[in-house]
Amino acid sequence: MTAARAFAELVPTEGNPVPPGAEVQLVRTGDGVVLRSARWAAPPPGRPGSVLLIQGRNESIEKYFETVEDLRRRGFAVCTFDWRGQGGSDRVHNDNLCHVESFADYDRDLDAVVRQVFLPDCPPPHFAMAHSMGALVCLRAASAGWVLFERMVLLTPLLGLSRVAAPPMRSVRTLARIGLFLGMDDRSVSRKPWKRWEALHPEDEPRQAVATAVFRAVPQLRSGAPTLRWLHAAARAMLEAARPEFRARIRIPSLLVIASRDNVVANDAIEHFAAGLRSGAPLILPGARHEVLMEEDPIRDAFWAAFDAFIPGGNDYPLPNLPAKDVENTVV
Repeated sequence: MTAARAFAELVPTEGNPVPPGAEVQLVRTGDGVVLRSARWAAPPPGRPGSVLLIQGRNESIEKYFETVEDLRRRGFAVCTFDWRGQGGSDRVHNDNLCHVESFADYDRDLDAVVRQVFLPDCPPPHFAMAHSMGALVCLRAASAGWVLFERMVLLTPLLGLSRVAAPPMRSVRTLARIGLFLGMDDRSVSRKPWKRWEALHPEDEPRQAVATAVFRAVPQLRSGAPTLRWLHAAARAMLEAARPEFRARIRIPSLLVIASRDNVVANDAIEHFAAGLRSGAPLILPGARHEVLMEEDPIRDAFWAAFDAFIPGGNDYPLPNLPAKDVENTVV
């Protein structure tokens, strides 16, 4: 039930110009959904390596123009894209809500971009930098064994929901199952948690203001609240990720970035997940909130220092010495 079609253009706004050299490409997934992708070559003289920048829910390429420039200043080529149902990609719900049948839909999106754009057009070695929902999808691909990233930087991955943003995960799964049983799977979830989340990120903060200006200039880039089907799919994906065998299959060195003031995802779930990885470590950023890349400069500077130590452009760098705490798994 595609409601709107993808468009192949990037939208500049005041204070947020399109980074020069962008090449926009529409990508068709295995199930026929068209996604908007964009890539930038490394600036000369460049360095070995490309970064796939993977968004979270209800984001768009325009929100990450500054991050694209940050990566290119480090000499990397960059590729990014909009998930189905958001940004400039095909919409899959008539009311513009965030909707998937399962996270296998997002797996198809990532697979299409990796195979059709990232691997053929972006020079190796290949790295991933993923945020929130995108980090969970990235972990799914790594656990399944089909991605070829050298290393992954995962910012505030969606491995559990904060109790500030949502009820306990057991209640979330029950709510979603009831909605599906009643045939309400394409209905919006309660707006209350998402309004509460928006209040945690004031629009008058400089980088939040840029993101808000993008959506105001081009309202069709914004997605609505998740549907109950999306909530069910997300809860199931988080439950699958909590299983020990899921973590055991991940062999890609990974840095999991935790925002100490995150009120969207569950930090203890991230710490527990990192503790069970064969080749991974957590990094806690004091004072940071969920959207680390939208934070003030001191927090972003701390993140980029860790990124620069972990993503060496092909050199054999060790993981940072950042042991995880021993915490209880709250994703139940």
